[in-house]
Amino acid sequence: MIAPILRSLAELRAKTNEWHRNGETIGVVPTMGALHEGHLSLAQAAKEGCDRVIVTIFVNPKQFNNPEDLTNYPRTEHEDAQKLSRYGVDVIYVPDPQDIYPDGFSTTVSVAGLTDMMEGPFRPGHFEGVATVVAKLFLQTQADRAYFGEKDYQQLLVVRRMARDLNIPIEVIGCPTVREPSGLAMSSRNLLLSPEGLKIAALMNEIMRQLAKDLAAGKDFVTLAQDAKAALLNAGFTEVEYIDLRCAETLESLPRASKPARLFVTAWADGVRLIDNIPVNPA
Repeated sequence: MIAPILRSLAELRAKTNEWHRNGETIGVVPTMGALHEGHLSLAQAAKEGCDRVIVTIFVNPKQFNNPEDLTNYPRTEHEDAQKLSRYGVDVIYVPDPQDIYPDGFSTTVSVAGLTDMMEGPFRPGHFEGVATVVAKLFLQTQADRAYFGEKDYQQLLVVRRMARDLNIPIEVIGCPTVREPSGLAMSSRNLLLSPEGLKIAALMNEIMRQLAKDLAAGKDFVTLAQDAKAALLNAGFTEVEYIDLRCAETLESLPRASKPARLFVTAWADGVRLIDNIPVNPA
């Protein structure tokens, strides 16, 4: 059964107020649409953990650095609603832009520290756009729990810190990255890859897993990262933007896996920018 699509904040609040009066918990899955199995796994996790589930679809202009990317971003609302019908979602919220950014809107939510590295310098303004729209969606949906994929791990920590710092009463839950059979992390960007590009992209996870294994054994990161970069370029990647080892809780840079960590890689293949991360747990 296809969930009802609500487009106004008033309609949404009528639902959420009723659910809260009945003592029901609400889960929210914020998305920009163009849903794949990774998004759907979040809807499933929300359904398993909450009485009611809202999936939001809003292509947020404030998190795009390139206007062309915003214009070209796929809008597949009908197909998305069909995909979600298997998961018992209660409401699909597709807000009117005026309910998100009304005339005269002049507030930006910025999270310092966690946004200064990795994706931050490469995508200026991106995390401010994410934090601002997610704060709005948290408050509009009045959800008790929110579900985000660990594929965008830096974003997950930014959203979690934002909610904590602003005392928004919501639990931000990270869910495991969903992967293609080849190991490639699922992403809407994968649709842009040619068959040859997909073969190259799949090698990223293979190289990362070997690097994570060596790091877990206590080896030094700098030398291993140089070798991994060379392996990526030899595999057909055209550019490696960064390979980072970071603390899983604070994102501080680590010279070796002395505590629970995440390994982050961003590289270009077939004209597509691909990002991935995996856990590194010291032996």
